[in-house]
This record gives sequence, C-alpha cells and structure tokens, in this order.
Amino acid sequence: MSKILTVAIPCYNSEAYMEHCIRSLLPAGEDIEILIVDDGSTKDRTPQIADEYQEKYPGIIRAIHQENGGHGEAVNAGLRNASGLYYKVIDSDDWADTKALKAIVARLKELEEAGTPVDMLLADFVYDKEGARHKKVVHFRGVFPVNRVFDWSAMGHMKETQYILMHNIFYRTRTARESGMVLPKHTFYVDNLFAFQPFPYVKKLYYMDVVFYHYYIGREDQSVNEQVMIGRIDQQIKVNRMMIDIMNRQNFEGLDPHVEKYMYIYLDKIMTVTSSLLLVSGTKENLEKKKKIWAYLKKTSPKMYRRLRWSILGISMNLPGWLGRKLSVAGYKAARKLVGFN
Repeated sequence: MSKILTVAIPCYNSEAYMEHCIRSLLPAGEDIEILIVDDGSTKDRTPQIADEYQEKYPGIIRAIHQENGGHGEAVNAGLRNASGLYYKVIDSDDWADTKALKAIVARLKELEEAGTPVDMLLADFVYDKEGARHKKVVHFRGVFPVNRVFDWSAMGHMKETQYILMHNIFYRTRTARESGMVLPKHTFYVDNLFAFQPFPYVKKLYYMDVVFYHYYIGREDQSVNEQVMIGRIDQQIKVNRMMIDIMNRQNFEGLDPHVEKYMYIYLDKIMTVTSSLLLVSGTKENLEKKKKIWAYLKKTSPKMYRRLRWSILGISMNLPGWLGRKLSVAGYKAARKLVGFN
C-alpha cells in the first residue's frame, strides 16, 4: 500500500538544524515517507546525517543526494521521487507540530478510505520569530469551510494578512505533477510558484484549522531577511515575471472564477513585495527595475495591468514623487510589522 504522505526536506549545509525538523516528523511513523534532499552540501555533515537517518529508519526515510540546484530543484527532486499520495515540503530550518501532523495524516487516510480524495489540503502556519512575544498565526477561519471537502466557490473574503503559502499546502501528488510545475534551478523565492502554478488543477480542497508548520524567522542569512532579499532582488523579479507569464498562459475558461480571483490576489501581493523592496533600496538602478516590472506587466497583459495597477496595493506602490516613495515604504514596513514577518 502507498504511503499516505511524502514530506520532502530540502537541505543545504543544514547540519545545525535539520535534525530538529526530521525528528518533528518521525512520530507519524510508517504512514509517511520522509525524503531528505541533500542539495549538494559540502561545508558540513548534512549528507552524512541524511544517510544516518535513512539507515536508522528504513521504510520511512530516504536520503537523496544531488548536485547543487537550489531550493527549487530540491523541491522538484522530492516531487519526482515521492511515493506518497500527498506531497508536502518543509524547509530544514522549520519544523512540524507533531499533534497537528498526526491529525492531518489521519484525516488524509479517512478521505482516501471514503473515496473522497482532495487535490489540496490546507493547514495553518505560525511565524516563529526568534525572541517575539507574539507569534503571528496565518489561518483561514472565515475564508474556507473547516473539516469538509469543498471547491473554490466556497472561498470567502481573504484579508491582506491571509495568503496561501507553501507552508499551508499539502498537494495531492498526482495533481502537483499534472500541473507541470517544475521550479527553476538556483533561484530563491520559488515557493511563490509552488503556491501558485498548480492552483488551476486544484478542484477539491480541505481545510484543517490546526497549526502544523512552524516557520522560523531569525537567522541573519535567511532568504526572507529584508537586506538579503534586496541583495537577491533580481531573483525576486525573475519569480515575479514567471508568475505574470503563468497568468498569461493560463486559460481560465471553464474553471471556477474563484481560482482566477485568488491568483490575481496573490500576484497583487507579489507585485507589492517586489515593488516595496525596490523602493526600500532606493537606488536609481532599483527604481528603474521597479518601472520595468510594471512595464512588463502592462506590455504582456494590459487587462491584468489595469486590474493590479489600480488595486489598493498597486496604487500604494506607485505614489508619485519622493514623498510618494516615502509613504509607500512606510506602509510596507508597517505591514511587515503587522504580519510579524521579519
């Protein structure tokens, strides 16, 4: 019998924290498959730790060693090798809530046994920020029905602080594969593509209001650190453009209109993140890059440009003049503080 769930853990020189992540998954036992994807680690014992766990937990853990291809290629490798009916990615510096994991695995098994499989199960995640007294939980209460199968038409109003990220998602493995999703190599921020491209292939959903994923925020070299993101802004822009291209290629005719609505909402947020980082940087070169990403959107899809440019977020990111830029940056920083992000 197939495993109910495959969890892939992309690891790159992750010796300092990967075992915490692995151990948080082990209580699910034989129902899950854990793929430790060593993405060409050379600076520490990541490859050896992966092999040690594979030897200690045969039938549960598999170690996959590959040449360095970046986070996206590690996710791709996990999806290619997954034997579970559902597929989940958890980064090596993050971890799972064991109680929530067991509840999710049990529910996925129940859905399969009842003949009512879903294409995507969603669960909550928490920003586990180092030293923070209040840790922000991203949930979907009031947005999606709880503990029942539904389709996109059941989606309610989503607040600005609510969004579906890789951390929330458990895909049906077949659905993720059928979407044709192959994440680019050597590129950061591809988790935005993971939580975007397969959505038109998702017909049946399920939401469990349990905090499963602990998203650790605190390492100085973390990819979501603001200064790190500005230093890698070209990769953020690359992912942003790919998301625009996905929307331009997708034929939404015959699909639930709520899918298209949500994808617009999420692209609106990504355009805002990209624009905000370029404004925070404030260099002449980066301000020009901001103009270019909006020009690319306008050139490739005037209809999508009008919809996003004149949204509340689009307007806030394109206020004129020096004072407008200051107001945009202030709004962005306030939003980051509200979310408890970085």
